[in-house]
Amino acid sequence: MKQLGTESAFAVLAQAQALERTGRRVVHLEIGEPDFTTPAHIVEAAQAGLKAGHTHYVPAPGTVRLREAVSAYLERNGRLRASPDRVLITPGAKPIMFYTMLALCEEGDEVMFPDPGFPMYESIAGFVGAVPVPVPLREENQFRMDPEEVEHLVTPRTKLLILNSPHNPCGSALTPDDCEAIAGIAVRHDLTVLSDEVYWATRYDGKHSSVLDFDGMAERTVLLDGWSKPFAMTGWRLGFGVFPAELVEPVTRLIVNSVSCTSAFSQDAAVAALEGPWKPIEDMVAEFRARRDVIVEGLERIPGISCLTPQGAFYVFPNVKDLGLASSVLAARLLDEAGVACLSGTAFGPWGEGYIRLSYANSVDNIRTALGSIEEFCRTCN
Repeated sequence: MKQLGTESAFAVLAQAQALERTGRRVVHLEIGEPDFTTPAHIVEAAQAGLKAGHTHYVPAPGTVRLREAVSAYLERNGRLRASPDRVLITPGAKPIMFYTMLALCEEGDEVMFPDPGFPMYESIAGFVGAVPVPVPLREENQFRMDPEEVEHLVTPRTKLLILNSPHNPCGSALTPDDCEAIAGIAVRHDLTVLSDEVYWATRYDGKHSSVLDFDGMAERTVLLDGWSKPFAMTGWRLGFGVFPAELVEPVTRLIVNSVSCTSAFSQDAAVAALEGPWKPIEDMVAEFRARRDVIVEGLERIPGISCLTPQGAFYVFPNVKDLGLASSVLAARLLDEAGVACLSGTAFGPWGEGYIRLSYANSVDNIRTALGSIEEFCRTCN
């Protein structure tokens, strides 16, 4: 259990809520979930499923209808052409990470992952007995994974390479050239890739790029995606993976042994999300873009802070080194003294020192309030 980490966002949320119970006002910029409601047609599909009696076990890999819908959705959006029998449905996207590493990694195998990065990558890799190998993401490279550095870190024990684009916490996005180079590395070294693309729809500039765009990668890539981020369905706990053929049966066995299946009526809702109107998603992304511009512009005006413009997701990862405080200290003081809940960059790995993460999944008014509080804090923090 000592190998298993956690997500700091939930700990900071609890601290912020404790402050609120004392009467303090807190602007929540710590939690990474859309602040929009699930579109009505999706909720109605779940209600219809419940009324129709869809409250029993379904096949462990997911209903045929949903697996077919996922396959069609991916092809329709130009992301991947994969048969439905390679699609597996899970209660949330995190199980895809667990199942992939449990199925692939022997004791001592190496798992490469981005740092800063989603903390579960390192946590799960260590928990299953693998050796986590961080790939630094540097601001001077716009927080994108450097293919040359990736190749330098590959060893004979490297089993899995984890990619995340658009990226949490930095909001960066891999370019087509990045993806092509990384795909070449995976082929040359016979690596499996776990491509975490849960933020694919929240892309502001240019087309979404993936290693799956390149020949030979569908046979060695696990595509991780789900409904939480694009459809504002975090609490529904719905995810999917598209697996190389040889991993489908082992991962299905892991599903049977752990959760049996994903709830039937929620899979009805998942179909409705994939086949329903896309306008709610477009409207949500447009609002996130507007918020992104507000928060980046505001942070850039604060002495001691600089901020790259995110290409996707709904996070900024500003550089706060000139403030002279450790990231964890700054994040704690912003909550206690300024009433702004955010996360230390080190919550996402050692390479996050000197940065903080702010989620702009909040209203423009609240973001402006937070910016004012941060600016006032920075004027007096020394």
